[in-house]
Amino acid sequence: MIDNGYPALIQRLEKSGITVVSLQPSDIDEMYDYWRTLGLLTGKSDAAETMIREFKDKTGHLRSLTQDLQIKKKVYFEAIHTKMKTFTRGAMPIFVLETAGGVNIASDALASRDTNIAVYGKEQLLSKASEIDVFLAQSGIMNSVSLEEIKNEPGFNILKAVKNNQVYLIDENIISRPVPRLYQGVVTVGRILYPDIFTEKNLNKEME
Repeated sequence: MIDNGYPALIQRLEKSGITVVSLQPSDIDEMYDYWRTLGLLTGKSDAAETMIREFKDKTGHLRSLTQDLQIKKKVYFEAIHTKMKTFTRGAMPIFVLETAGGVNIASDALASRDTNIAVYGKEQLLSKASEIDVFLAQSGIMNSVSLEEIKNEPGFNILKAVKNNQVYLIDENIISRPVPRLYQGVVTVGRILYPDIFTEKNLNKEME
């Protein structure tokens, strides 16, 4: 993002003899490669591999909590409210959602340019109004929206999730960043979708 937003700065650094490594992972597989690269650059490759293994083990346990559910909740995950955008398949927030046992109602969303964000028009969203059990929206710099704005959006009153007051804001720092705290994002979403499953007892089983 810095490379794209401030190309003159990058060029100046490189002309000054400074090596610049520009990385921006857009999905989970790229995130693991990103961690490995950071480990290599800092001389901590073994620590990076340990971090990857532990993250996979912990999120694998969370995924197992809902693997036997016959009916899973269908979710719309909003990326940018003002532009009616969601996330593409494979994006980190969708990884978080699916690891928590949710079903992405907008799995047909197509990427905007070469990003993990996709335009999902209001008409397209409202056509699935009766299927959306839960409406999640990332909250932060990328999407500074309130629950009231979502609930009062013209037409959203027919969404099943709005009718049932199942609209939630999720801090973008735990769902959209390529860092180990994505685990906390899964726990947070899991507790929203299945509070009876994502209990302290079940979460602590992975530590046994």
